[in-house]
Amino acid sequence: MQDSEIARRVVLLQQIPLFSAVSGQHLERLVDDFRRREYSKDEIIFRQGDESREIYILLKGKVRIFKISPSGNETSIDIFSVHDVMGELAAIDSSPRSATGKAIGSVSLLTMSHERFLFHLEHAPGLALGLARLLAQKLRWTASFAESIAQFDAAGRLLHILLYYVERYGKAVEGGRSYSVDLALNQTDLASMVGARREWINRLLNDWRKRGLLTYDRGVLTILDMERVVAERDSRIEIFSTDSDW
Repeated sequence: MQDSEIARRVVLLQQIPLFSAVSGQHLERLVDDFRRREYSKDEIIFRQGDESREIYILLKGKVRIFKISPSGNETSIDIFSVHDVMGELAAIDSSPRSATGKAIGSVSLLTMSHERFLFHLEHAPGLALGLARLLAQKLRWTASFAESIAQFDAAGRLLHILLYYVERYGKAVEGGRSYSVDLALNQTDLASMVGARREWINRLLNDWRKRGLLTYDRGVLTILDMERVVAERDSRIEIFSTDSDW
């Protein structure tokens, strides 16, 4: 590999939070162990129960993570996008995959075997710290979602999730008042995230659109008034604590 190509790949890795504390010298060694893969829309990247151990770093596109119940129903867990890391738990503890990952659209990613990843964890100062920060971030989201289940009704949980993705991937539209993010999820996917029916999600989204809070069109979420949406989410705590018909 030419020096210019190595330098380009090092610059790319430096943009990924997992490697932010790793020196350029060690990143030059890391690049040789990555392989690039391409996936088409709806293609499975890994399956729940798989014995695969690779880690994945997204370069382009989005991946939906979901679990499949014994009855075959899907429950969406998370959405990963550019520079996100997937599969690190299986690489660390050698357990089967806990969920399935499917390409939402065209996806490009880097893969590394768990053997080489564990090798670099031991020999690249800063990588272990980057991994600890990554796991802490995911743990905070898990704790936040668990708290939302305890505090909010289903509508509040949906808003909580949508606001989380706006914070994570969204772009400001009107000076910080409006935000937009392409989740590429249909209403059935949204329903599976909060344990609701798709028809109910449809009615709820239509109500919020009529009230000027947000729109959801072909997977694109637009927060029309951030302050009011946050207030609507927070109000669901009070609704849930009274006689809700949900």
